[in-house]
Amino acid sequence: MASRLFHSASNNKECIRYPMDVPYFAIYYNDVYEVDLPPGHRFPMKKYRIVREALQAKVDNLREDEKGRVRCEFHVSPCATEAQLVTTHDARYVRRYLTGEMTESENRNIGFPWSLKHVNRTLSSVGGTVAAATAAWEEYSRRREYLEKVYTQEQQIQTRPRFLNEKTMHLCWAVIHQHNQKWISSQILTRNHFALTTAHVAGGTHHAFADYGEGFCIFSDIAVAANVLLERYSPLIRRILIIDLDVHQGNGNAALFDKDDRVQTFSMHCIGNYFSKKEKSDLDVELPIGCDDETYLSTLRYWLKRIDQHRFDESFDAEQNCERNFDFIFFQSGVDIHKDDRLGRLHITADGISKRNAIVFDFAHRMKCPLVICMGGGYPKDDDWSPIIDSHVGVYWEAHRYLSTILDSSHLADVH
Repeated sequence: MASRLFHSASNNKECIRYPMDVPYFAIYYNDVYEVDLPPGHRFPMKKYRIVREALQAKVDNLREDEKGRVRCEFHVSPCATEAQLVTTHDARYVRRYLTGEMTESENRNIGFPWSLKHVNRTLSSVGGTVAAATAAWEEYSRRREYLEKVYTQEQQIQTRPRFLNEKTMHLCWAVIHQHNQKWISSQILTRNHFALTTAHVAGGTHHAFADYGEGFCIFSDIAVAANVLLERYSPLIRRILIIDLDVHQGNGNAALFDKDDRVQTFSMHCIGNYFSKKEKSDLDVELPIGCDDETYLSTLRYWLKRIDQHRFDESFDAEQNCERNFDFIFFQSGVDIHKDDRLGRLHITADGISKRNAIVFDFAHRMKCPLVICMGGGYPKDDDWSPIIDSHVGVYWEAHRYLSTILDSSHLADVH
């Protein structure tokens, strides 16, 4: 009965427009700003378009009933504004980059030649993550507001006097039926209004510092998005977690949030992949060169469990369980941990990366807060791009599949 009422509700026009009990997955992409790089350049610019097109084809090829299980939308990434950038980066650095006043040495350290086209790509790389983050929070807030409204109506119905006689009996049964239907919907919504993820098929530029960039990173999209959230939605958003699973340390984000306890940085990376000064994240986990799936996954599970238990909260009281929850999570999903990555020095298989993704999705769902996925690193070998492309696509596709399983009827077994 619960399942039938749930599915029949999806035929209602209001539910179609605002499917509160359907998982939400908005995907932003910026490959429309693709830039031609000099011959032989190491950065795989074309992978962003290839990944997005492959992902979009997978979603488009779903059966109509499967499409209805996740509200999935694709959007072109907007360009970040200068005001957004200076929430995080030095204003003079931002202005110098936008106007082409960077020195040749600075551009060489970043890894890209400067051009106006590349400025637009850079702004969209940040803007897409900002848009994904704000879309996730707005949807989360809208669902929470709706849930509160449903509960308020439920309480009103429970306290409403019922006069049962022949003239009013049918009216009372109509009210009771409507109440039961809303109660079932509210139980489903309690589970599913947390089932929302947004993503950027770009970004994860975690090597950008306040006043300089390196490692193909000019501005930190995740850091800018986090600061925009904190500025725009305070005090509703107070604590943000960054889970960085790129093969390289998220050194830029570690430095940017070094003295800001509102944003906690967790970086799990290869000890042999430092290319500049090591920074101090809130939690750094170094993996040995050649680390395999078993070691990688057991290490990730262990540290996410520790984060779940203590959440970087010095005021944690185990007896009273009074730790502060995270309000938002960013996932830097670099696949340069793959054994076939050109730059990475770990030995993780495609299956290991899929299991890594599932562990993070489970963790975010337990935290009951919005999740934003960013692309991060992945450097194909010249002779075969498929292992890296497939793993990048897999991150987003597996997120879609994860969300779709939340609507499985088995999740309604305890709703009667």
